[in-house]
Formats: sequence, C-alpha cells, structure tokens
Amino acid sequence: MKILFLTENFPPETNAAATRVYERALYWVRDGHQVTILTCAPNFPQGKLFDGWENKWRQVQHMDGLRVVRVKTYISANEGFAKRTLDFVSFMATAYGAGLFEDRPDVVISTSPQFFAAVGGWALAASRRVPFVFELGDLWPRSITAVGAMKQSPVIRALERLELFLYRRSAAVIALTRAFKDDLTRRAIDPRKVAVVINGVDLPRYAPRPRDAELAAAWGLTDKFVLGYVGTHGMAHGLINVLDAAERLKDDDRIRFLFVGAGAERQMLMDQAAQRGLTNVVFQGMQPKEMMPRIWSLCDVALVHLKDDPAFAEVIPSKIFEAMGMGLPLLLVAPEGEASRIVIDDHAGLWVPAAQPRKLAAAAQALAGDDAHRAELAAASLAAAPRHSREYQAKRYMDVLDLVVAGAGPTRAGTIET
Repeated sequence: MKILFLTENFPPETNAAATRVYERALYWVRDGHQVTILTCAPNFPQGKLFDGWENKWRQVQHMDGLRVVRVKTYISANEGFAKRTLDFVSFMATAYGAGLFEDRPDVVISTSPQFFAAVGGWALAASRRVPFVFELGDLWPRSITAVGAMKQSPVIRALERLELFLYRRSAAVIALTRAFKDDLTRRAIDPRKVAVVINGVDLPRYAPRPRDAELAAAWGLTDKFVLGYVGTHGMAHGLINVLDAAERLKDDDRIRFLFVGAGAERQMLMDQAAQRGLTNVVFQGMQPKEMMPRIWSLCDVALVHLKDDPAFAEVIPSKIFEAMGMGLPLLLVAPEGEASRIVIDDHAGLWVPAAQPRKLAAAAQALAGDDAHRAELAAASLAAAPRHSREYQAKRYMDVLDLVVAGAGPTRAGTIET
C-alpha cells in the first residue's frame, strides 16, 4: 500500500504526535508498505528551527525506510492563538501543494491535534481521488477552550462545524481513545466509521535498566527519590500543581521532582520554582529521543500530569506507555477518565485527581516510603506494557486502512479496537 501521511510534528521533534507517527510507520515499512510523510522543518515546541535545519519550500530525506518531505511554514512558538493558527494554516497550504506532486497514494492520512493538517489531507485526498483517513489525536478545537487560550465564540463554533465536516467526509476516523469515539457518536458521526487504536509503546526501545549514574550525578539526582515528568510543559498539563506539591515537600531532602522538556509554560514554572526557593525541583531542557531511556532510568516514579478540565478526562498521555515499557510505577494526576482507568485496571500505579497538590504530595511521600508497594506497582506496570505495544497497534491500524482502500471502511472500521 502507498500511504501519504500529513503531520506537522515529526522527528527529530520528540512530542507524542511525532513519536507516534514515526514509530508506527516503521512497522508499516517493515511489512512492505510505502510511506511518505509530509511534514515541516523541526521547530516544536519553542517555535525555533532545530540546529542544522532550514525552513525551505521543499526538502526530501529518507529516514529508516520512510520518505520524508518537509515543506516551508510560518513558524511560531507553541503559544498564542493567532500566530499558532497562522502556523497551522501555512502547513495546511504548503503540504497540500507538495502533495499534489507526489506519486498518487492509495490513501491519505492526517493526524491531529491541529486539524488544519486534516483539512489539507482531506483536500489532497479529494484532489487525488483517494480515500481520506482522519487520525483523531485530540478534540481540537475543544482543547483550545479547555486550556483557556480562547473562550466560546463564533470563531470556535465555526471551527467546530469544520471539525464535524472533516469527520463526515473521511472514509474512516481513527480515534486514539474510546472516549473520542463516544464523543463523535454523540455528535451524530456514524460509529461504524470510527475505529479505536490507542497510543502505545515501542517495546524494543524501552526496557528496565539500572539508574544511569553519570547522568544522575550531572543532574544532582544521586541517591534521591525521583519523580520524573518527561514531556511538553504546556497549557494542557497544569504543572503549577506539581510546584504546589513540591512546596509542601521542600523539607524532605530525599525527594526530587524532575522536569524534562520544553513548552509554553516552562519559563513560568522555572521562575515560580526560583521565587519559591524550591531546591527539590530540577529542570532540564528538551532532550533527543535516544536519550529517553537514560532519562527514565533516573526516575523511581513516572509522573504523568494533566490540567483539571473535563476535556482531559478523554486523553491518554503517551508517556504512560513509555513508563510501562521501562517498568516504572506511575503517578497519574488527571481528571478521572480513560487514563485513570488504564492505570488502575493494570495496577500500574496511583491515580490522584487533578489540581489537588496536597494529595499529590501525600502520594509522592507514600511511594517514597514504601519500597515493597512500589516494587509491586513496577512489576504490574512492566507486565502491562505488551498489552499496549506499538507493533500490535500498527497492525490494527493497517486493518482499518485495508478496509478503507477496499471500500469497506465506513461499515466495518468501527469494529476495530485496541
């Protein structure tokens, strides 16, 4: 099968969408499919070109069997609605234009968040007269209002109408959570066209390993109990709550909260930690993907955190599955929903409701003080990882694409779940 995949994020960027698309596509290539990725020059989340890259109209590279075509975009940091929207729209336009000159694919796929990529994918599929598949990674634009970037307005309502248009015009929707499918069904989208293929972990890349002594010494974490948050420091994550919890524990010198990554709120968090004198909080910048196992090895507990908003009850952070692959117990701080059910059902860690720093601090202390319980959670976390493997999910995703290309997607895609 010839697959043309539109995604604004792709390695060397390390956010969830970039990792998900890349790791899954490698399995498709391994199985004999041809995959072309339409993306842009790496710049997320700071909105600055990575070293050694240019923002050119077209540049082609080959990466592990994938053909990657990068197009020119308006580059903006991951903050501010107007500039980010201009960024999104520019990718929609340039990716559409570039896609017209690619070999005719069998299917076009676009992934959200930011569904302007999906607009480009739908238009491109229509122009090339091939099926379009919408990979639903986030209920955008609902997430815009959830993080407080915009309030309900005529603009948001217009975007929601566009969102529904794309769902209806797609040959299939691949939702990353069951809650997303439920949401679409409530909004009169045919459930027979909505498959559920949740996120996962690429097990060959992640496995338990001893703490990296060299990195622990460099980051001041030797002999400390480390709760590690690894990922984007954005408006959706509500990480000020972690600082509130850290402030309650600042007299317990054995505990450290490790933040690794970048994002719109990182500088604010660093400023707040400095103002409060929180020596138990350690910040490190965004790291290359190959560093992730070393970084996870520093952690006694994987901290996964989302903002206190009902919209995020439907989200399953991908870091849950990486932590499982590393055999780490989880401390999930989020609204009750799909992510909390996974952690609880798999006995992989503890769940704390969002925006409750006292409970977060208590959970951190409890985990630090009970080696036996922590070991039980770690073992269950590792045992759960194969149930969420990237390879298995790549195969289920391909099942959907086979149905779509055969013309049976709208009637049978909805039967596929992982």
